[in-house]
Amino acid sequence: MSQPEARYSIRSLLAAVLITIIITVITLEMSGRIDHSDDKTNAPVGEFTAIHVKPGEDFRMSSKASELHAVCQNGYLGVAPDVDPTFVGILVDYKNRGVRCGRPDRNRPETAEPEPAPAPEAGEAQDSQ
Repeated sequence: MSQPEARYSIRSLLAAVLITIIITVITLEMSGRIDHSDDKTNAPVGEFTAIHVKPGEDFRMSSKASELHAVCQNGYLGVAPDVDPTFVGILVDYKNRGVRCGRPDRNRPETAEPEPAPAPEAGEAQDSQ
């Protein structure tokens, strides 16, 4: 018996798959099944991973810097792209709670402003001159 003949070449099968994908996407787009949201308020900016670094322990990280920078926005840590610093995404945890920029000092009572020094009395101001 002779070997079975290949009825279709690999190129024709790949072309058929590619054309099928393109026609499917166009059909879904025209029927409105693909949603393109213009609301960017809750769009994820990126996915981040925290690396726990112990003192004296080395860790590996890419030498290339990302195209994002951190900003402190209303007391919460935000991430903004270098190309458009006005677009800031606030960093939240898995329960949608914001990550604070600073760590509160537990040894110091929280006060908004330091108390001003008492004003010198009129008699003390004349003695110093």
